[in-house]
Amino acid sequence: MLKIKLARFGKSNQPHYRIVVIEGKSKRDGQYVENLGHYAPTEMPKILEVNAESYAAWVKKGAQPTETVKSLVERFNSGTPFPERTKKLSKKAKAKQAEAAKAAEEAKAAAQAPETPAESAPAEAAATEATTESK
Repeated sequence: MLKIKLARFGKSNQPHYRIVVIEGKSKRDGQYVENLGHYAPTEMPKILEVNAESYAAWVKKGAQPTETVKSLVERFNSGTPFPERTKKLSKKAKAKQAEAAKAAEEAKAAAQAPETPAESAPAEAAATEATTESK
């Protein structure tokens, strides 16, 4: 019985996987029949490349994909992107980020607010005083 599995490659703490067709009873990283693609979960954004035609042909021949491979290929075929990883921020970093967002919001609101006649009146008065003094 053939299975479609993930075979792990890469350094420690830097996994890369090949999507392979392999005999069901053989080792995870054993000799495989065909390489169908690869998956790099540690890259930003995550990389998933699958030869969809070969995958469909092997499934048609009776190869059973594992749950993980099945979900990855479904996501690949549907075109939905992988969610981006978010860093865990410290309390100080969160406070700085919130403060910067608040300042940007205030600046945007100030730029969009129309100038009121009360604010423009003192400037006009100063301009008329300067012209009367120069005469």
